Amino acid sequence: MNPSDEIKTKLDIVDFIREYIPVKAVGANFQALCPFHGEKTPSFVISPEKQIWHCFGCGKGGDIFSFVMEMEGLGFVEAVRLLAPKAGVTLRNISPETTSRRNRLLDIMALSVKYYHHLLTNPVGEKPLNYLIRRGISLEIIEEWQIGYSPDAWDSLSSFLATRPVEGKKYSADEMVEAGLVIKKDGANRYYDRFRDRLMFPVYDVTGNPIAYSARINPDKEAAGEKVGKYINSPQNAIYDKSKVLFGLDKAKNYIKAKDLAIVVEGQMDVVTCHQFGFKNAVASSGTALTTEQISLLKRYTNNIALCFDADTAGQLAADRGIKEAMAQGMNIKVIIIPNGKDPDDALRQDLASFVIAVRDAKPMMDYHFDKVKGDLDLHLVENKKEVASKMLNMISKLTNRVEADHWLKILAQTLEIDENVLRESLPSENRDRDLVKQIQNKSAASRPREEQLSELLLAIINRFPDFTSYVISKLELDWLENESLRSFYKNLIIYYNKTSTLDYLGFREYLVTEGGGLANILDRLVLLGEKDFYSYEMENVQAEIIKILVELKKYYLQKQIFAAQKKMAEAEKNGETDKIKEILEELKSLTDNQRNNQIS
Repeated sequence: MNPSDEIKTKLDIVDFIREYIPVKAVGANFQALCPFHGEKTPSFVISPEKQIWHCFGCGKGGDIFSFVMEMEGLGFVEAVRLLAPKAGVTLRNISPETTSRRNRLLDIMALSVKYYHHLLTNPVGEKPLNYLIRRGISLEIIEEWQIGYSPDAWDSLSSFLATRPVEGKKYSADEMVEAGLVIKKDGANRYYDRFRDRLMFPVYDVTGNPIAYSARINPDKEAAGEKVGKYINSPQNAIYDKSKVLFGLDKAKNYIKAKDLAIVVEGQMDVVTCHQFGFKNAVASSGTALTTEQISLLKRYTNNIALCFDADTAGQLAADRGIKEAMAQGMNIKVIIIPNGKDPDDALRQDLASFVIAVRDAKPMMDYHFDKVKGDLDLHLVENKKEVASKMLNMISKLTNRVEADHWLKILAQTLEIDENVLRESLPSENRDRDLVKQIQNKSAASRPREEQLSELLLAIINRFPDFTSYVISKLELDWLENESLRSFYKNLIIYYNKTSTLDYLGFREYLVTEGGGLANILDRLVLLGEKDFYSYEMENVQAEIIKILVELKKYYLQKQIFAAQKKMAEAEKNGETDKIKEILEELKSLTDNQRNNQIS
């Protein structure tokens, strides 16, 4: 058995998807709100029996590999690499030819983490290790986060990596550069380590792969006043995009899900300290405002976030930008007012009890923002009213809940002593534009031709109840089906059924895979549609439903034929083609008679 098949036999797709989104049992299957597009009614269906999923809203679907590839933005080989440890499958004999460039970079990063961590716990890293311990970072946390130390040397890491892996193709200098670990000297074929004499904090993606570093200056150099950056970070590259990563999410995600809350802080040390003091649902935005991609990551695990940035001006501005990003995605947001110290790291060490209370009493985002916008301004002055109105209306316009938006418009009108209607008219247009886009999207999703929906339902019902396959084949004309992909699917269904006299899912799917053209994916979609729409049907009801659908499909087909004949008639009359007119009239009579007597027995 190949590794991918072994993984699929050992991992249950429902349990795996449940790690990302809440799922609910509905009949024999499970349903959820689709994580790939916005929706209020679940259209995402998972079949535990067939180990497949499909969203009837956006059309995406597949198996466990398709899900993780879509969710994490991975290729197939990378998805296998991610799922193998979860399934207890050991990947052996993966040749360099089948290993992607991305996987080579991930391997280099993983090896560098082990190397730096090893140095921290050996004599060369004694002083940096003692600094961490003095800061109150426990050995357990150092081990868990694999904190390391890069020695004060130009080629320590690069010399080590050049001898690895022990077997197979060695890592090249160019690969080390691409991973962000080594720098090539301008105008020369010489390379040197990017990180030297620094504490190394590995940055992991959500699946636990190390992809970058945040490297802190050696405290001795900092104390001596050396003019170098306190932190230097890995550059963006093929495996690291700062805007799409939250520091600590790989370790915090299950705690976030359990507490239904994510605490978002600003720096790496803040996160590490939070986790050490029991706030294991904390992550960091790495010194930047939260991005749309980071908010999307958090939404996999919770709809509630509490922002806990530094108390200085830069931190407060970051909080504002982060708030707006979160609001745009409909998150429930609170702001933690830090009690003592200017950052969570200091606050936790100085007064843990006060920090616990601050988290418990986190202020709702709009209250926080309104208080900050008003400040000590004299709201009797017109210019101050304009300033407060402008800032608050900008925030209100981003609220996705209309009840909440209405509440704040009333509060703002009362506070500023301004007519509420004036404020409503002054709202930025983006919220109205957003509603219009949603209406257009909903209309588009609902505007699929009725005959296409009927075609899918008919094919779905015979996959759900294969005993009726022969009956449908005897009644259904190929041209009644709406689109070419469904007609191709139906032709292959007839061929397979005539060969085997059965319509078993696994055998039919294997046959379709060899045919290509995405037909196997169509089968998966139809099977889940059948289980979703016809789960409660008894056998005696099935034929009546099939006849009902066949009659409708035939009606739509005949309507199209009549319309086409009428167009031909108009053309023939225009050209004075008497014989052709007579021929078309006979065709129209036959079609209308057929339409009048549209029955299926």
